[in-house]
Parts: sequence; structure tokens; C-alpha cells
Amino acid sequence: MCRIIFQEEGNFHAGALILVDKPLKWTSFDVVNKIRWCLKASCGKIKVGHAGTLDPLATGVVVVCTGKWTKRIEEFMAQEKEYVADLHFGAVTPSYDLETEPEGNFPTGHIDRAYLEGTLKAFTGRITQVPPAYSAIRIDGDRAYKKARKGGEIEMPSREVEVKELNLIDFAMPDVRLEITCSKGTYIRSLAHDLGKACRSGAYLAGLRRTRSGEDRIEEANKMEDLIAFLQKKE
Repeated sequence: MCRIIFQEEGNFHAGALILVDKPLKWTSFDVVNKIRWCLKASCGKIKVGHAGTLDPLATGVVVVCTGKWTKRIEEFMAQEKEYVADLHFGAVTPSYDLETEPEGNFPTGHIDRAYLEGTLKAFTGRITQVPPAYSAIRIDGDRAYKKARKGGEIEMPSREVEVKELNLIDFAMPDVRLEITCSKGTYIRSLAHDLGKACRSGAYLAGLRRTRSGEDRIEEANKMEDLIAFLQKKE
């Protein structure tokens, strides 16, 4: 049985919240489109939207709203997020993750656990970051990643975000794992890139899992294959 919260039991048009564990390489829009397609037979035309984009190379919690609850998307999107992030030191990538090829050969021998933990303190609290050029932010009416993939020069606007907690949970240089609690709009890829520079090295995001969005935790999320099977049974 899939976990779905309804405004009125079984009524997707009246409003439902579906918590999804997004699979690797799926976009958040893929998740929305699949759910909309599964509901088409039983519900006809229906509004479906997600409350916060998760990159294709990330997995974890995506909050999906249907029907009248799509009006609550901004409310859900504004809630804090929690992530587990894998960083690789010694190289960088143009996308700040593995969408593009690693490049460079930066020193890592000077980075021990104490050094890294000390550097992490500078990234806790209100910080300013520049989102990656490979992102869905609109620049002059177009998605930034579309221009970036064509090799265009893009000046990304900086933004202020809040990192409430930033904990080192595994240290095995050149690979480390962080647990992050942050405000909406925080780019973990930018955090990885900036952390690499702050450590006088380079770093990129090698893996990311969103474990919480507001009060909704990954343990409560529906696997996509289970959700598809459940929704198709309702036809």
C-alpha cells in the first residue's frame, strides 16, 4: 500500500500529497509526468506538480501535489531540506557534479579531518553562493543549463541561503560524506565546489540524496515502481 495523503480520501482532484523517492537519472519533471500519466485513466485531466527540483544525478525525497493542493506547492517548497552528500576532492567539473567530466589535479594531502571540520564552520549559517551554470534557473528567459551545454558564457546571480547544520559523517580522502540541513534554494553542488576552493583544492559533488523535505522523511517515501503499480490498479 502506497502512502498518499488526501484532502478527501481517494480524491486526487480535491488534493493529494505524494512523497516520492526519486530514482537516479530521473528528473523531477519525469516523476510528475509519470504520475500524471498514471492518473489520466481514472482522473482525466488533472494538475500535478512538484515542490522542489532534485537534480537527475540525485536521489531521494520529492514532494508531489495533485489537484487543488498544487496551490500549496510554494508552502511545501519553502520548508527546510536535509541531504547526505558525497564529495570528491582533487578535481572539479563544469557542472559541479558528474554530469560533466572531472578536470584538474588539485592537492589534497594537506586536508585532514580537523582541517576540513574547521573549514566547514565557515559554511554554516547565512552564506552567499552562486548557483551552477548547469542549473534550471532562468537567465534572460531561458534555462541556464541549456546555454551552458552549448558552451555559452553565463553570469549567474548570487543568492543568500542558510545552512543550519553541516556535519562530516565520513572521512576517507579524497572522498568525504556530509550531512546537510539547509534552507530552500541551497545548491549542494555549489557548496561542494566552494568548499573545495576554501580548502585550497578542488571538489565536486559525487552523489546526493535528499533525506527530508520539511517534516517528510525518506523512510516515508514511495518507491517509484510501487507507486506506478498502485496508481495503475486504480484505473
